[in-house]
Amino acid sequence: MRRRRNGMQIAHGLVAAALWASPAAAATIPSCAGPVEIAGARIVRVEQNGAMILSDGRAMLLEGIRLPMGEADRAARRHADQARATLLSLTREGPVTGTAVPPKQDRYDRVRVQGFTPALWLQQALLEQGLARVAIAPDRSECAGALYRFEAAARAAGRGIWADHAYRVRGDRDDWRADLGSFQLIEGRIGRVSERDGRILLDFGADGRSGLRLVVAGDDRRGFRRDGFDPLSLEGRAVRVRGVVQQADGRPQIAIASRAQIEVLD
Repeated sequence: MRRRRNGMQIAHGLVAAALWASPAAAATIPSCAGPVEIAGARIVRVEQNGAMILSDGRAMLLEGIRLPMGEADRAARRHADQARATLLSLTREGPVTGTAVPPKQDRYDRVRVQGFTPALWLQQALLEQGLARVAIAPDRSECAGALYRFEAAARAAGRGIWADHAYRVRGDRDDWRADLGSFQLIEGRIGRVSERDGRILLDFGADGRSGLRLVVAGDDRRGFRRDGFDPLSLEGRAVRVRGVVQQADGRPQIAIASRAQIEVLD
């Protein structure tokens, strides 16, 4: 009996050692992240756009977040430099595992991943330090709820970019001229909802002629129906939205292509 027990202990020890040596097993990968696409990756550099370049020449992008972009954010460069340096430092803590769900690659063949080292979830680490913002793509929404929670904690604590006035959450009555072409978070109350040419128009102003407007294109309405969410129900609701502010018909406008761009606050 003792010999059998010793043999079982040795076997369990070998299994445990093998699991610890496996990058995919060492990291705590949430079920929302999808299956492992790349394991044991070594990162040699992080580019200005946040792309992580592997030792074999492939590139990975952290899905669901947006690193600070300096001038493109109408902000100082120091946050972009800090975020990139921090990401590179985090990846040096051990081999990187990337999980992915379809579509797995962008137009430049970069693999879109949730990234993990043996010690941490890269998206979580960057968001909690205030070194990234959530930016959910219409065709990928895995782990969105968790990512929003990580960002909210950093925002509430004023960490990283959230201590910088340039990254403040805008109000629906802000002067948008300086922010055109940049990615922003905005809070306000939807004053009017209407339909035009198959689009849904969500106006923060009640007159439908001034102020910030959100636009859901006809082709994107299918995604909202699939998610069981009707943008027409947002009239009078307080929301937080995120996206790139553009100019259209003499007004600031944000295209809303995904349910994940809208957080209902009441």
